[in-house]
Amino acid sequence: MIDDLDLRKLDEREASEMAMLQHAIGEVGFLTVSNTGLDADQVRNVIEAYRDFFHLPNVQKKTVDMVMTGSNRGWGAPRSEQVDPKANPDFKEVFDCGFELPAGNFYAGKGLSVYAPNLWPNNPVEFQGIIRAYYIDACNVAMRVLQAIAVALGRDKLSFDRAFDTPMALLRGNYYPERPAWAGDRDFGIGAHTDYGCLTLLATDGVSGLEVRMPDNSWQPVSAEPGTFIINFGEMLEFWTAGKVKATGHRVIGGTQERISVPLFFNPSYDTNVAPPSSGKTISAGDHLTRRYKETYLHLQAT
Repeated sequence: MIDDLDLRKLDEREASEMAMLQHAIGEVGFLTVSNTGLDADQVRNVIEAYRDFFHLPNVQKKTVDMVMTGSNRGWGAPRSEQVDPKANPDFKEVFDCGFELPAGNFYAGKGLSVYAPNLWPNNPVEFQGIIRAYYIDACNVAMRVLQAIAVALGRDKLSFDRAFDTPMALLRGNYYPERPAWAGDRDFGIGAHTDYGCLTLLATDGVSGLEVRMPDNSWQPVSAEPGTFIINFGEMLEFWTAGKVKATGHRVIGGTQERISVPLFFNPSYDTNVAPPSSGKTISAGDHLTRRYKETYLHLQAT
């Protein structure tokens, strides 16, 4: 079962809510969360901004095509990403943006693709403002969830905070069109995969499509209306916590309706050591993400 949690209750460390969180992070790897302070109208506004962008003619979207870059910033066309090497490239479209380095930041000028400049389209006119504002709000929600997880793991509440001063946080708009008539059994909106990073905070338009691989190996649909968020965890948090937090596989086959989803992939600063505690090893968060992105984005494989 995928538990539905209340973030205000987690903020207050209510015992029953924390018990559900412990089950969700350790046994399932997925949960939904409500009462975050991000209301349904704001989320709908964000979703419709992405929808307006994805409905533009391709000639306009190509002005911010990430193929022109050595990073994952801007528009990704259909079949530009392949998360499952056993499947065909995904037929979804994406728009990616990330953390904007302030002047004088330690990572500025180092040419790290995970901190690349954002590419913003000229249209829709209000797109950049809406998405940038949501990015900040979503990062704040994700940090509150991580603070609750820290407590659930028996750590200090702020034990993760120090690692997120320059987050490699990636906000994405996913556009899943109606499943194409030509699609076969190796074609997916997004193929089966586990996320690469730390925590994913997912907003959706309420249309079904996401499926989660449950502990019994079955695929369970999970959906959420705007204002409720789906949360899952990536490979990085799994080994950073020595397996106490589970990274769970998921996929989108695609259906008879188009679907918009908005994941925030909330990841720590580049030089964070995310190796298991007391392992004596060093795993750079930035090196891990960079390697995994190169395995996924087809244009990065060509560079």
